[in-house]
Amino acid sequence: MERIAIYPGTFDPLTNGHVNIIERSLRIFDKVIVGVNDSSKKDPLFEADERVAFVQEAFPQESVEVDSFDDLLVNYAQSRDVAVIVRGLRAVSDFEYELQMANMNRKLDDSIETIFMMTEESDFYVSSTLVREVASFGGDIEGIVPAHVGEALRKRFES
Repeated sequence: MERIAIYPGTFDPLTNGHVNIIERSLRIFDKVIVGVNDSSKKDPLFEADERVAFVQEAFPQESVEVDSFDDLLVNYAQSRDVAVIVRGLRAVSDFEYELQMANMNRKLDDSIETIFMMTEESDFYVSSTLVREVASFGGDIEGIVPAHVGEALRKRFES
């Protein structure tokens, strides 16, 4: 039986921290579905199809499927028949929020497990919000996001 997990997020934009979590998840799971959340509540810089394309370019292999969803994560996992959610943690503050979410998801469907992965030490400080802010002021984001994402950010903020 194929081991499949969902790694959900807004990925606005995809960072090297996200890339690292996906790569490490592939050591555990046969397939990782990167679920790009298309929630309008977050007012993303990039449209969902752009964010999907960023992940697809970074992970062209068949073991990574990229999809978008706009639903409760538990409902999305059920619709994909996936019982494992992977979440990345950077700091204690992430853990507090993610623990609440994992417990709520368990309350909604106790057959779905959440696995937490710590980001690499080099990425503890990186968040998509911070990347967007630095890029908006023309700051150097090389080494923080994949090159194709950095180029898209530069183009977005050129005007």
